[in-house]
Amino acid sequence: MLELSDYNVSYGQSRVISDFNLTVPDNEIVAIMGRNGMGKTTLLKSLIGMIPMEGSIRLNGVELSGCKSHKRVKSGLGFVPQGRMIFSTMTVKENIETGLTAVGGGSVPSDLYDLFPVLHEMRKRRGGNLSGGQQQQLAIARALASNPRVLILDEPTEGIQPSIIKDIAKTLREIRDARNLTILLSEQVLSFALDIADRILVIEKGEIVHDDPRDSVDENKVASYLAV
Repeated sequence: MLELSDYNVSYGQSRVISDFNLTVPDNEIVAIMGRNGMGKTTLLKSLIGMIPMEGSIRLNGVELSGCKSHKRVKSGLGFVPQGRMIFSTMTVKENIETGLTAVGGGSVPSDLYDLFPVLHEMRKRRGGNLSGGQQQQLAIARALASNPRVLILDEPTEGIQPSIIKDIAKTLREIRDARNLTILLSEQVLSFALDIADRILVIEKGEIVHDDPRDSVDENKVASYLAV
Protein backbone atom coordinates (compact mmCIF):
# COMPACT_ATOMS: atom_id res chain seq x y z
CA MET A 1 0.00 0.00 0.00
CA LEU A 2 2.55 2.62 1.14
CA GLU A 3 6.22 2.22 0.32
CA LEU A 4 9.14 4.52 1.12
CA SER A 5 12.51 3.82 -0.52
CA ASP A 6 15.85 5.60 0.07
CA TYR A 7 13.78 8.31 1.72
CA ASN A 8 15.53 11.41 3.07
CA VAL A 9 14.34 14.67 4.59
CA SER A 10 16.57 17.63 5.45
CA TYR A 11 16.28 21.10 6.95
CA GLY A 12 18.94 23.05 5.09
CA GLN A 13 22.21 21.17 5.61
CA SER A 14 20.79 19.12 8.51
CA ARG A 15 19.60 15.61 7.59
CA VAL A 16 16.60 14.64 9.75
CA ILE A 17 15.41 11.43 8.05
CA SER A 18 18.20 9.26 6.64
CA ASP A 19 17.87 6.50 4.01
CA PHE A 20 14.48 5.47 5.36
CA ASN A 21 12.92 2.32 3.90
CA LEU A 22 9.44 1.29 4.98
CA THR A 23 6.56 -0.77 3.59
CA VAL A 24 3.12 -0.56 5.19
CA PRO A 25 0.66 -3.20 3.91
CA ASP A 26 -3.07 -2.77 3.37
CA ASN A 27 -5.19 -2.41 6.51
CA GLU A 28 -2.22 -2.33 8.90
CA ILE A 29 -1.97 0.14 11.77
CA VAL A 30 1.64 1.19 12.34
CA ALA A 31 2.75 3.32 15.30
CA ILE A 32 6.00 5.25 14.88
CA MET A 33 7.48 6.02 18.27
CA GLY A 34 10.45 8.01 19.49
CA ARG A 35 11.45 10.87 21.74
CA ASN A 36 10.88 14.49 20.77
CA GLY A 37 13.31 15.63 18.10
CA MET A 38 13.88 12.18 16.60
CA GLY A 39 12.08 12.98 13.33
CA LYS A 40 8.54 11.66 13.75
CA THR A 41 6.68 14.84 12.82
CA THR A 42 9.18 15.70 10.09
CA LEU A 43 8.62 12.29 8.50
CA LEU A 44 4.83 12.55 8.53
CA LYS A 45 4.77 16.12 7.24
CA SER A 46 7.05 15.12 4.39
CA LEU A 47 4.72 12.26 3.43
CA ILE A 48 1.88 14.69 2.85
CA GLY A 49 4.15 17.16 1.01
CA MET A 50 4.48 19.86 3.68
CA ILE A 51 8.28 19.41 3.81
CA PRO A 52 10.49 18.61 0.79
CA MET A 53 11.85 15.07 0.62
CA GLU A 54 14.21 13.03 -1.53
CA GLY A 55 13.75 9.43 -2.59
CA SER A 56 10.59 7.53 -3.41
CA ILE A 57 7.10 7.47 -1.90
CA ARG A 58 4.66 5.14 -3.64
CA LEU A 59 0.98 4.63 -2.86
CA ASN A 60 -0.63 1.64 -4.58
CA GLY A 61 2.34 1.62 -6.93
CA VAL A 62 1.91 5.30 -7.90
CA GLU A 63 4.93 7.56 -7.35
CA LEU A 64 4.04 10.66 -5.32
CA SER A 65 7.47 12.21 -4.71
CA GLY A 66 6.95 14.99 -7.26
CA CYS A 67 3.37 15.78 -6.18
CA LYS A 68 2.14 18.80 -4.21
CA SER A 69 0.12 18.23 -1.03
CA HIS A 70 -3.31 18.54 -2.66
CA LYS A 71 -2.40 15.92 -5.26
CA ARG A 72 -1.16 13.56 -2.56
CA VAL A 73 -4.48 13.96 -0.77
CA LYS A 74 -6.37 13.33 -4.00
CA SER A 75 -4.22 10.23 -4.58
CA GLY A 76 -5.28 8.76 -1.24
CA LEU A 77 -3.29 10.23 1.66
CA GLY A 78 -5.20 11.81 4.56
CA PHE A 79 -3.43 13.82 7.27
CA VAL A 80 -4.39 14.76 10.83
CA PRO A 81 -1.75 17.24 12.05
CA GLN A 82 -0.29 17.57 15.51
CA GLY A 83 -2.47 19.89 17.56
CA ARG A 84 -5.46 19.11 15.32
CA MET A 85 -5.40 22.53 13.56
CA ILE A 86 -9.17 22.77 13.15
CA PHE A 87 -10.76 26.06 12.06
CA SER A 88 -12.05 27.43 15.37
CA THR A 89 -14.46 30.02 13.95
CA MET A 90 -16.04 27.64 11.43
CA THR A 91 -18.80 25.22 12.33
CA VAL A 92 -18.18 21.50 12.68
CA LYS A 93 -19.96 20.88 9.38
CA GLU A 94 -17.89 23.58 7.62
CA ASN A 95 -14.67 22.11 9.01
CA ILE A 96 -15.50 18.69 7.60
CA GLU A 97 -16.46 20.23 4.26
CA THR A 98 -12.95 21.66 3.89
CA GLY A 99 -11.76 18.07 3.63
CA LEU A 100 -14.02 17.55 0.61
CA THR A 101 -12.33 20.20 -1.52
CA ALA A 102 -9.51 17.87 -2.57
CA VAL A 103 -12.03 15.46 -4.07
CA GLY A 104 -14.26 18.00 -5.75
CA GLY A 105 -16.55 19.04 -2.93
CA GLY A 106 -20.00 17.63 -2.21
CA SER A 107 -21.92 16.99 0.99
CA VAL A 108 -20.59 15.41 4.16
CA PRO A 109 -20.83 11.59 3.85
CA SER A 110 -23.39 10.26 6.30
CA ASP A 111 -21.07 7.50 7.49
CA LEU A 112 -18.74 10.12 8.98
CA TYR A 113 -21.50 11.15 11.33
CA ASP A 114 -22.14 7.46 12.04
CA LEU A 115 -18.50 7.13 13.12
CA PHE A 116 -18.66 10.34 15.17
CA PRO A 117 -22.25 10.85 16.45
CA VAL A 118 -21.16 13.76 18.65
CA LEU A 119 -20.12 15.69 15.53
CA HIS A 120 -23.60 15.30 14.08
CA GLU A 121 -25.09 16.64 17.31
CA MET A 122 -22.67 19.58 17.23
CA ARG A 123 -22.51 20.13 13.46
CA LYS A 124 -23.72 23.74 13.77
CA ARG A 125 -21.41 24.57 16.68
CA ARG A 126 -18.10 26.37 16.15
CA GLY A 127 -15.07 24.12 16.20
CA GLY A 128 -13.38 26.26 18.83
CA ASN A 129 -16.17 25.45 21.29
CA LEU A 130 -15.48 21.71 21.22
CA SER A 131 -13.42 19.86 23.82
CA GLY A 132 -9.95 18.59 22.94
CA GLY A 133 -11.24 15.07 22.34
CA GLN A 134 -14.10 16.33 20.18
CA GLN A 135 -11.72 18.49 18.17
CA GLN A 136 -9.55 15.42 17.54
CA GLN A 137 -12.61 13.57 16.26
CA LEU A 138 -13.36 16.55 14.03
CA ALA A 139 -9.80 16.60 12.64
CA ILE A 140 -10.04 12.87 11.88
CA ALA A 141 -13.45 13.29 10.23
CA ARG A 142 -12.09 16.14 8.09
CA ALA A 143 -9.23 13.92 6.90
CA LEU A 144 -11.62 11.04 6.20
CA ALA A 145 -13.84 13.31 4.08
CA SER A 146 -11.31 13.00 1.24
CA ASN A 147 -11.80 9.20 1.31
CA PRO A 148 -8.12 8.34 1.89
CA ARG A 149 -6.53 4.91 1.52
CA VAL A 150 -3.85 5.81 4.10
CA LEU A 151 -4.67 7.90 7.16
CA ILE A 152 -1.66 9.64 8.75
CA LEU A 153 -1.94 11.03 12.28
CA ASP A 154 0.71 13.07 14.08
CA GLU A 155 0.60 12.61 17.88
CA PRO A 156 -3.18 11.98 18.08
CA THR A 157 -3.19 11.74 21.90
CA GLU A 158 -1.45 15.08 22.50
CA GLY A 159 -3.50 17.25 24.83
CA ILE A 160 -6.23 14.62 25.20
CA GLN A 161 -7.55 13.54 28.61
CA PRO A 162 -6.39 10.03 29.58
CA SER A 163 -10.02 8.89 29.88
CA ILE A 164 -10.58 9.75 26.19
CA ILE A 165 -7.41 8.14 24.80
CA LYS A 166 -8.85 4.60 24.85
CA ASP A 167 -11.93 5.88 23.00
CA ILE A 168 -9.70 7.32 20.27
CA ALA A 169 -7.91 3.97 19.91
CA LYS A 170 -11.23 2.15 19.64
CA THR A 171 -12.54 4.62 17.07
CA LEU A 172 -9.42 4.36 14.90
CA ARG A 173 -9.62 0.57 14.88
CA GLU A 174 -13.30 0.80 13.90
CA ILE A 175 -12.40 3.22 11.09
CA ARG A 176 -9.70 0.86 9.83
CA ASP A 177 -12.14 -2.06 9.76
CA ALA A 178 -15.07 -0.11 8.28
CA ARG A 179 -13.08 1.63 5.55
CA ASN A 180 -10.28 -0.89 4.95
CA LEU A 181 -7.75 1.81 5.72
CA THR A 182 -4.06 1.72 6.39
CA ILE A 183 -3.18 3.91 9.37
CA LEU A 184 0.23 5.40 10.11
CA LEU A 185 0.63 7.44 13.29
CA SER A 186 3.35 8.97 15.40
CA GLU A 187 3.05 8.57 19.14
CA GLN A 188 4.90 8.90 22.45
CA VAL A 189 2.33 7.20 24.70
CA LEU A 190 3.37 3.54 24.71
CA SER A 191 0.11 2.24 26.21
CA PHE A 192 -1.86 3.84 23.38
CA ALA A 193 0.47 2.44 20.74
CA LEU A 194 0.22 -1.05 22.22
CA ASP A 195 -3.56 -0.71 22.34
CA ILE A 196 -4.01 0.31 18.72
CA ALA A 197 -1.10 -0.80 16.56
CA ASP A 198 -0.48 -4.01 14.63
CA ARG A 199 3.18 -3.03 14.38
CA ILE A 200 5.43 -0.69 16.33
CA LEU A 201 8.46 1.14 14.95
CA VAL A 202 10.90 3.24 16.94
CA ILE A 203 12.99 5.89 15.23
CA GLU A 204 16.17 7.40 16.65
CA LYS A 205 17.82 10.34 14.90
CA GLY A 206 15.80 9.70 11.76
CA GLU A 207 16.52 5.99 11.46
CA ILE A 208 14.48 2.90 12.34
CA VAL A 209 16.04 1.20 15.38
CA HIS A 210 13.16 -1.09 16.32
CA ASP A 211 10.46 -2.76 14.21
CA ASP A 212 8.23 -5.52 15.58
CA PRO A 213 4.67 -6.84 15.30
CA ARG A 214 2.56 -5.91 18.32
CA ASP A 215 2.49 -9.47 19.67
CA SER A 216 6.28 -9.72 19.90
CA VAL A 217 7.10 -6.19 21.08
CA ASP A 218 9.59 -5.94 23.94
CA GLU A 219 7.81 -3.24 25.96
CA ASN A 220 10.80 -2.55 28.21
CA LYS A 221 13.08 -2.10 25.22
CA VAL A 222 10.67 0.30 23.50
CA ALA A 223 10.21 2.22 26.76
CA SER A 224 13.98 2.61 27.04
CA TYR A 225 14.06 4.37 23.66
CA LEU A 226 11.34 6.75 24.83
CA ALA A 227 13.05 7.64 28.11
CA VAL A 228 14.59 11.11 28.24
